[in-house]
Amino acid sequence: MNLRRDVFQAIADPTRRAILLLVAAQAMSAGAIAANFDTARPTVSKHLAILTECELLEQEQNGREIFYHLNPQKMKEIADFIEPFRDLWDDRFNKLESIMKKYKPKK
Repeated sequence: MNLRRDVFQAIADPTRRAILLLVAAQAMSAGAIAANFDTARPTVSKHLAILTECELLEQEQNGREIFYHLNPQKMKEIADFIEPFRDLWDDRFNKLESIMKKYKPKK
């Protein structure tokens, strides 16, 4: 059985979310990414492997270095999945807001 990591488990980790924010601006090598964290480089490499396995990051070989960059298509898939929930909660908060505007406290 081929078990893949779940993309939502991958982004549940704060370090991995921070890595995604870093590479969203520009492609970075593993060393450049690791320099932004107070953890051992192998730990950051493990995070990069998980994000790559989930296809949130893509690797690009440039000489001896591998650069990581965001996979916008995969990020869009996540956003598309979350959007109906955002709409649901926006609707609920709008209804609550209209009720609260009508509410008058008893004196």
